[in-house]
Amino acid sequence: MPHIEIRHETTYRYAGPVSLGPHQMMLRPRETRDLRLVRFDLDVSPDARIDWSTDVAGNTVAKATFDAASDTLAIKARMIVDLTASVWPVFPISADAASYPFVYMNDAMTDLGPLAAPQYVDDAGRLSDWVEGFVMQRPTDTLSLLKDVANGVTAQVAYQSRETEGTQGPLDTLDRGWGTCRDFAVLFAEAARTLGFGARIVSGYLSNPNADLTGSAGDGSTHAWVEVFVPGAGWIPFDPTNQSVGGANLIPVAVARRIEQVAPVTGSFHGATDAQMSMDVSVSVKHIADTAGNDT
Repeated sequence: MPHIEIRHETTYRYAGPVSLGPHQMMLRPRETRDLRLVRFDLDVSPDARIDWSTDVAGNTVAKATFDAASDTLAIKARMIVDLTASVWPVFPISADAASYPFVYMNDAMTDLGPLAAPQYVDDAGRLSDWVEGFVMQRPTDTLSLLKDVANGVTAQVAYQSRETEGTQGPLDTLDRGWGTCRDFAVLFAEAARTLGFGARIVSGYLSNPNADLTGSAGDGSTHAWVEVFVPGAGWIPFDPTNQSVGGANLIPVAVARRIEQVAPVTGSFHGATDAQMSMDVSVSVKHIADTAGNDT
């Protein structure tokens, strides 16, 4: 099986030299039983001190601290991974969770905490009414219900790429009838939480060698999806943008309760408010035959 090479470059340009504040980078893929990180290289210009840490969700975080002013900030990450997730996964869901509704065990519910609680205000119960439309009966098959909700997102919301930052709220996405992969992820995660499931947002990359999947632009792009916790099976990936279940085409980098917490690059600078002239992001995801070295 060929390796997958991802190149992710972010370049900020300023009207003149500015003082760069600390920048946080979440670019290193999360290793799982289905994903092995073969190599990871990070290059930051101008020179910076790089400190590595692991956040509360187990994501690898790099923090860059700068001494010199600069009119350009370039962050380049190159990673090579092996992805072995099955196209047709089988999920060993516990017998007591195979039918919905079910109750999480005390320890699981305590650990899930806010991941199982809605994050957006829904005073009128509009989202609750919408997601209840997918519950044909009680009890019902748990996995089938989650698939129906994920597919319902795609059926009722058209995919539309958006260059601007930020994410729509779930009700905004339903009202507008369009959204990006990150909007789809937020809507599905909130719908799952409304039903009482623990759900977390995932950011990463979409492997699309056949160029037939939604959400992949050109050579590649960042992508967002959702993982839902189901006892026995654990965290099950759902990509509502492509109506898929499982991680066959998904390369996770970071998970969190809110999508704002998994931004690939965040930071600040000190200078005039109009000093930033541009921000360019380039992502390439491609299959390669072999690699040299195994530094991570």
